[in-house]
Amino acid sequence: MTLGRVHIKPLHLLLVFVPVSAVLEVVHADPVWVFTASALAIIPLAGLMGEATEHLAQQTGPGIGGLLNATFGNAAELIIAFMALREGLHDVVKASITGSIIGNVLLVLGLSVLMGGLKYERQTFNRTASSLGTTLLILGTIGLIVPALFHLLVSGQPRLEHDLSLAIAIILFVTYLLSLVFSLHTHKHLYAGDTAQTTAHEGDGWSKKTSILVLVIAVAGVTLMSELLVGAVEHTAATLGMTDVFVGVILVAIIGNAAEHSTAVLVAVKNQMDLAMHIAIGSSLQIALFVAPLLVFVSYLFGRPMDLLFTSFEVVSVGLAMWILSLIAHDGESHWMEGVQLLAVYLIVAMVFYFLP
Repeated sequence: MTLGRVHIKPLHLLLVFVPVSAVLEVVHADPVWVFTASALAIIPLAGLMGEATEHLAQQTGPGIGGLLNATFGNAAELIIAFMALREGLHDVVKASITGSIIGNVLLVLGLSVLMGGLKYERQTFNRTASSLGTTLLILGTIGLIVPALFHLLVSGQPRLEHDLSLAIAIILFVTYLLSLVFSLHTHKHLYAGDTAQTTAHEGDGWSKKTSILVLVIAVAGVTLMSELLVGAVEHTAATLGMTDVFVGVILVAIIGNAAEHSTAVLVAVKNQMDLAMHIAIGSSLQIALFVAPLLVFVSYLFGRPMDLLFTSFEVVSVGLAMWILSLIAHDGESHWMEGVQLLAVYLIVAMVFYFLP
């Protein structure tokens, strides 16, 4: 099948439509099967979004390219979060926020560094840009920690906690907008990367029209599957003996981040670590400084205001992820063993979330 200048392999269609068909057939069946089938459907759809944005990134350079990949890479999770927010599943929504930050920093970046390092002994990236991204992530972490500290100091004041969360959300949102001005305008040279690498394959890429068409189709599919997934999440968690926090932090985050997994690893294997770093760190930035505040704002439209009060281990986990990221990013180069270290921390954190009551 051909769309414009792009050739869609039959296997790609099979990976998308078989799980989708399975969902449509079991809509009235056990919610566990609905959850599983819809999750399997979201992954290839998110992968198509990642592939389309990769072709757009080839025409824009690592700076804007990383922003595009992070934005559309987060689209699946944002849609899932909106659906969960509409159903009042605030614990799942907040867990998916921290899970995405942890997943992007530890799992996505870890896989990228590992796979790229297995092919290249030493890979380099812009240390200044990576350090700025890490610093902004630490700011986002502070935005998650402060409401928890406030809750410990002034317990039993839900109205004040919601007001504080709204104020922090506004600050984080404005900071994110200013970071875009910095990265795309005043200091865009820091995110230029190796333009020769970026433009080398432009002639083989999809056209903008084709990429946008694929994105629209994929987003529509993800929206449908997300609604089914969210409708089955509570029953699935109870049936499998999982907490809502584990489902949000691990399962929903992995499903929603499928696009980042594929795209970041792909560009890392091509020795484009600048773009891989921009995708992983930029995606976490968008979650902490854009998606989380946006979800707080939208929650008021549903009449159920959401706060930014996270569980203690969620806060600790994000802090640990920021700490190891700062160690990895400070020297501007990476090797495969650093990827192993990031993945090891992720697995340890995932096990703790699973065993938490």
